[in-house]
Amino acid sequence: MRNTTKITTAVLAVGALTLGLTACGSEKGAGSDTGGPLIVAASPVPHAEILTYVKDNLAKDAGLDLQVKEFTDYVLPNTATEDGSVGANYFQNQPYLDDFNKKNGTHIVPVVTVHLEPLGLYSSKIKKADELKSGATVAVPNDTVNEARALKLLDANGIITLKDGAGNDATPKDIAKNPKNLKFKELEAAQTPRSLGDVDAAVINGNYAIESDLKPSDDALVLESAKDNPYGNFLAVKEGSEDDPRVKKLAKLLTSDKVKKFIEDKYDGAVVASF
Repeated sequence: MRNTTKITTAVLAVGALTLGLTACGSEKGAGSDTGGPLIVAASPVPHAEILTYVKDNLAKDAGLDLQVKEFTDYVLPNTATEDGSVGANYFQNQPYLDDFNKKNGTHIVPVVTVHLEPLGLYSSKIKKADELKSGATVAVPNDTVNEARALKLLDANGIITLKDGAGNDATPKDIAKNPKNLKFKELEAAQTPRSLGDVDAAVINGNYAIESDLKPSDDALVLESAKDNPYGNFLAVKEGSEDDPRVKKLAKLLTSDKVKKFIEDKYDGAVVASF
């Protein structure tokens, strides 16, 4: 059994800041004592797995008391970091964080980028992307950044064409050409793998693909390129905590050669070290 504390959360909308703060409030201040353990909020796969490797193999020798808390959504890790329930989080990329801070008035900042999980298009009904039929339904994440990222993936592979200038807030309304008249079903990111039986294809975040026993390098119809990719996942803290000695220790460990080898050996290309 992994030595982590697992939190099961309800699926929440990105704007549910008040609910997030309430849900985490029982541990307020847990991440604020720089002399105590560093509690890090993380998505189960691969983030918590990577942190648990650090906890079990590297943290003690570095003088770091590391605790890992798993969250199954993309909201509570940031709200818990904002209110001090945890001292850091590890689950997100820069475009998502920028959008989250803007919408929720939070003050989360990145510390160090660790890895990339390539976004992919998956299907249980077809074997190639060009087999998508006219009028097919494609599920995409419904949060601002990951929806735009999904549409950019489809655009990069010639499935649709986005309007010039479509950015990190692109939606299906920004599609200029849709030759197969695809329909888009917007779902919370964690739900996209479960939708595969109901839609013709789904764009799925790497961590949720892995949790659902999908292997991006083998199962994705099309897959995001890791080259010059802005969506690397990083360790993040509330602004002002960047110089916390515990955070600095963890940042160094997360970007060590041993962690890189762990990522390469365990995930076989489904997760790529970004350092």
